[in-house]
Amino acid sequence: MIRVISYNLRKNRASTELVELAKTPDLDALCLQECIAAELPAEIGNLHLADSTKRNRLGLAVYYRKDRYEQLASQSFELKKSLHDLIFSPTPERLVGAKLIDRDSKHELVLASFHAAPLTALNSLRRKQITAAHELLQTLGSGVPILMVGDYNYPLFQENLSEKVAKSGYDLTLSDRRTYTAYKFFRGHFDFVTSQGFTIEDVETLPRGSSDHIPILVTAAYGSPLDAKAAA
Repeated sequence: MIRVISYNLRKNRASTELVELAKTPDLDALCLQECIAAELPAEIGNLHLADSTKRNRLGLAVYYRKDRYEQLASQSFELKKSLHDLIFSPTPERLVGAKLIDRDSKHELVLASFHAAPLTALNSLRRKQITAAHELLQTLGSGVPILMVGDYNYPLFQENLSEKVAKSGYDLTLSDRRTYTAYKFFRGHFDFVTSQGFTIEDVETLPRGSSDHIPILVTAAYGSPLDAKAAA
């Protein structure tokens, strides 16, 4: 079992909440979006910084529990640019992933933080970014379970997205409650998880902080439901 929190810090405003979030019972990892990567500490509680984006002012990061996992590799990636990126961030790194090995079970896995293009872009672009992100993470850890969490900026037509994600071998799982309620016309599930090789046990929406996004806590087990059926 692995427990991961994903949180969009709203232009780093919620960074002061990270120490308390790291105290979440049995927390294994923390994936951040809209953080100031250059100001990130090497440690938050008992979580260690695996990697962060380098060229974005507001970037992404992955932290993991060093006493349970060993880091094997990590990398940040650029994805297809939106108009917003072309104007404000010519080299947008919208994905950062880390390949880890569970010291106890010896399972290898890839854990990633993802931030899709903003709502000014089309859903079709975000779908391309999600597909590309999944493919890039395969290069980081081919054949191992993959868990990608973050801000997908995809509040509408999620059934269609789920179908397209499933065709590439991934599952899409939403949280138990909406994660974004700041704007009347754009409320909904913005922050969720896509995975391969995991059974998602729960995606819990945590209490609201100072961000316009609400953090989510993902609880996942190694192996997919299909694996369980095959074993039976």
